[in-house]
Amino acid sequence: MSVLLQLTDAVKSYGDQMLLDEASVTLYENVKVGFVGRNGAGKSTLLRVLLGDEELDSGTVMRSPHLRVGYLRQHDPFQADESAMDFLMRDSGQPDWKCGEVAAEFELKGEYLTGPVKRLSGGWQTRVKLAALLLHDPNLLMLDEPTNFLDLRTQILLEHFLRHFPAACLVVSHDREFLTSTCTHTLELNRGRLTMFPGVIGSYLEHLEAEKLRAERTNAAVQAKQKQLQRFIDKNRAKPTGASQARSKQKQLDRLSLEEIEADLPTVHIRPPQIEPRQGPCVRCQELSIGYGGTAVVTGIDLEIEHQQRAAIVGDNGQGKTTLLRTLVDSLKPVAGRIKWGYGCEIGVYAQHVYTNLPQDKTVLEYLEYKAKPGTTTQECLAVAGSLLFRDGHTKKPVRVLSGGERARLCMAGLLLGTYNILVLDEPGNHLDVETVESLADALLTYKGTVLFTSHDRHFVRRVATNIIEVRDGRVRNYSGSYDDYLYYVNREIEEGERERASGRMSAPPAGKLNAGKGEKGSSGKDQHQQRKTLRNLEKTISRLDEEKKSLTAEMMQTADPKKAMDLHAKIASVSSELEEAEQRWCELQQELGEW
Repeated sequence: MSVLLQLTDAVKSYGDQMLLDEASVTLYENVKVGFVGRNGAGKSTLLRVLLGDEELDSGTVMRSPHLRVGYLRQHDPFQADESAMDFLMRDSGQPDWKCGEVAAEFELKGEYLTGPVKRLSGGWQTRVKLAALLLHDPNLLMLDEPTNFLDLRTQILLEHFLRHFPAACLVVSHDREFLTSTCTHTLELNRGRLTMFPGVIGSYLEHLEAEKLRAERTNAAVQAKQKQLQRFIDKNRAKPTGASQARSKQKQLDRLSLEEIEADLPTVHIRPPQIEPRQGPCVRCQELSIGYGGTAVVTGIDLEIEHQQRAAIVGDNGQGKTTLLRTLVDSLKPVAGRIKWGYGCEIGVYAQHVYTNLPQDKTVLEYLEYKAKPGTTTQECLAVAGSLLFRDGHTKKPVRVLSGGERARLCMAGLLLGTYNILVLDEPGNHLDVETVESLADALLTYKGTVLFTSHDRHFVRRVATNIIEVRDGRVRNYSGSYDDYLYYVNREIEEGERERASGRMSAPPAGKLNAGKGEKGSSGKDQHQQRKTLRNLEKTISRLDEEKKSLTAEMMQTADPKKAMDLHAKIASVSSELEEAEQRWCELQQELGEW
């Protein structure tokens, strides 16, 4: 298996912060790696180092001469009034038919392909960028938080693309479900050190926990032995008959040592507002139409949400999810119809426009004291601040110097100090790291109030939501099934579209192949008989190789031995190559026999 990139003894720091401390890692061809680590650990910095955009303080980066990197750009690469097709042709130098073929893999067609690309939502622009990457034929994709701000359908399309992408990937993401679906290996950056694990992120986290428990048990046994030896030494060192034994025991004691266990990094502990639970309808919408400037984007909304429900508002970007939330909390006026909230509802809102409009000159503590319910002591405010990692001098920092993630946590802390029995949360996971999102989910599960929220984090929605409300094609409906049912439904739609495109490609092969047999005699009966025999043998070979690949993959996912895992990966790559050749030959024979 060829090496694409190798980082050796890398050191990189910014001021007092050590991001890379003699870190080393090797990336191989065809291996898909999920890259994880806390916010601020240095993941984006490492990507820039690997791309050659930043220099190391010391250490080396070795790149294969055959390396072709595709990097998902976060900046806007589009020109004014340029269509997606124009951009793809300009960026790749490929003809329009090739650009259209690749664009179709991301459902880019019609106005989405020929209209101005700058008018597309962020999710659709990401699809255009991914199509551009594919057209450059990279053998290593680097994606930095690719699911940020992507709707569910685009996330699933991206998953399908990465699973079938026949080359290596390095994917930075906090979305564990996305990484599990797309990556076979896990790379962690923690305290400046890189650790590669030959398995999905769930297996890696289980491995870390098991190693920690093993080390704790080992240390407990060592400590017990140390105490036993020390008691013997203390009892016998002064005795003439026991001094030599005491010296022997001292040597044993000196050889014993404890395994180093890293202290856990500080984690967020969110406590929800303490309220009295309520029963009955929380909010009713009757013949409601929502939109902007008198123009409706969604009409005919008849909706009822009960107290203590946790309703997830789902749907593609641009369909009206945020518009619905803003209308419900009176941030936008309805175009038509009415909204009726139940008696005594106190609504707390968490949204992007909230934490970008925080009072700039207030300190963290001053803001929390301002948001807290009457009678809340300074000590209670400090306790909530500390639970969200605002400790010691951080409580005196003015809002204007806080990062996006810190502002998001501060808004969350303000909500928790209130008496809200309704929480309206628009993408609460944006700007929060995975540990904070997990803590938020835990808190909402114990909250006695009502929650209305949007989120593109499938793990978060699955844990929190009690019911699903879909906004699609100008309508809103209560989805009768669970969130997993909804995911299955979206996946099925995407897969049917992929099968339809594949069928279209099969039924309309390139013109060169269509004309290749013109003027030539057709195959004789004897030739056809031999071709059909070869076809049947190929089908058996494909079935055998497919089973072998599944078996090897399952074995690799089970092993914790890195060397064995790499050997198994090499075997999988070899079997995959054989399988691809057999499938290609099968397709050619089908076409020669006129069965396509």
